[in-house]
Amino acid sequence: MDRVPHASIDRPDTAAPTEAPGEPLRCDVLVVGGGINGVGIARDLAGRGLKVVLCEKDDLASHTSSSSTKLIHGGLRYLEYYEFSLVRKALQEREVLLKSAPHIMWPLRFVMPHDPAMRPVWMIRAGLFLYDHLARREVLPGSETVDLRRHAAGAPLKGLYTKGFVYSDGWVDDARLVVLNALDAQAHGATILTRTRCTEARRSAQGWEATLKTAHGAVVHVQARALVNAAGPWTEEFLRRDAGQKNTKSLRLVKGSHIVVKKMFDHPMAYIFQNPDKRIIFAIPYEDDYTLIGTTDVEHHGAIGTAQIDESEIAYLCEQASRYFRKPVTRADVVWTYAGVRPLLDDASGDPSAVTRDYLLELDTAQAPLLSVWGGKITTFRKLAEEAADLLCPPLAHTPSGWTEGRFLPGGDLSAFIGAPQRPDTDFERFDQALAQRHPWLPARVRRRLARAYGSRVGLVLGAAAGLADLGGEVAPGLYEAELHYLCAHEWATCADDVLWRRSKLGLHYTEAQRDAVVQWFATHAVGAAREPAVAS
Repeated sequence: MDRVPHASIDRPDTAAPTEAPGEPLRCDVLVVGGGINGVGIARDLAGRGLKVVLCEKDDLASHTSSSSTKLIHGGLRYLEYYEFSLVRKALQEREVLLKSAPHIMWPLRFVMPHDPAMRPVWMIRAGLFLYDHLARREVLPGSETVDLRRHAAGAPLKGLYTKGFVYSDGWVDDARLVVLNALDAQAHGATILTRTRCTEARRSAQGWEATLKTAHGAVVHVQARALVNAAGPWTEEFLRRDAGQKNTKSLRLVKGSHIVVKKMFDHPMAYIFQNPDKRIIFAIPYEDDYTLIGTTDVEHHGAIGTAQIDESEIAYLCEQASRYFRKPVTRADVVWTYAGVRPLLDDASGDPSAVTRDYLLELDTAQAPLLSVWGGKITTFRKLAEEAADLLCPPLAHTPSGWTEGRFLPGGDLSAFIGAPQRPDTDFERFDQALAQRHPWLPARVRRRLARAYGSRVGLVLGAAAGLADLGGEVAPGLYEAELHYLCAHEWATCADDVLWRRSKLGLHYTEAQRDAVVQWFATHAVGAAREPAVAS
């Protein structure tokens, strides 16, 4: 079941500015790009009191930021490439992120079966020692060696794997992480314009004059004191084509592809497998009923927004997973695939797997400030955003400092349900229990999905409902009209794909007929339900 996007619904243009007709929309900073880095920067800047407008040509997280392996991790394998600074920075961020949104992020234990033909035991132990000690840990337990002949993680594996190493990282719903940052940016005064492309940006000493065009052809003119280029894989292209900057750095576009198969093991741990080509792949519990296997590293030379997995990548992932699992993984087992293009800063490395995953923030103040984001990874997005804001505030004569560390993302503060937080994983379980007591009429599977997706904002979905009938019609199994109305009104959803593949992964669980029912709902209901936030004056 490869993903086939549906067309967006036809709906009125509601993104027109509130300024007088003909007047440009004025702001301090225009952010181009609605992936994780763009929304993170918009959130940080808006929280410091700057007036921010963010435009995204498609849906939030519709490309790279919804196509990751969905891990909050330090990057154990990057130690082999001596990326100690990147690994340390990522390790420091793991628990900051886990505590900020325990509904969409949680700790995950990883099992690495030892293959003597790969890395020797001493090298793995040395790497795990560094991994345990490069950053302080309060929530995540340290690494350990296990006997796979007796450990639960050994049961699905071939008998030749008798020793394993277990360590901690975290899981994240990547697309929802993007939406939560956009919601928080908006709560701090930012204007979020989805399906709105920046077609031209002209620079002078006084500022930027930008032209935005919505999917329906409406034009919005923006005057900004500074511009942030967070266009991800399009960063270089945007600078050259739309912003008139000819001398730019270069990106290395590397495709990462994943396959999803029916659940291959029952325990809650994930696997990290070493391959003969010195790469690694993960096998991760996914959406209750599935296992996610990925990723590949393949040079991408085609159109950026149309990356898809190819058969050789599927064969590679099946073959490498089958080296470890007792039950082989075959092409017939694959129920869904996805692929994304990683925008990596070109460091002239020959091996795509060796290209740095670190980021570079480039500030140009020759005229009005221009900040370009090169590279990056989900785990370090908050730190990247903080550093970007630190760079951009001085030329704007703005003094407030960073504020996001230790702050909850929308829905992450569960204290109204559970009291004082203790640790993110157990806090969520207590929240789910409290939700069950408050709404005993909610089916357990629906309740837990809503708890995971919305956290303490779940009341915005449920409203005053006292039973399932109060949630409106059941458009598809477990998906009621009340949730669809909420997603259209508050989370920028405009078509079925936004709901089925980004705001949730319900599309993976539904039949084609059930997915079509959601498409039909949008065709008949969403025009009246969806309301984009007005542009602040």
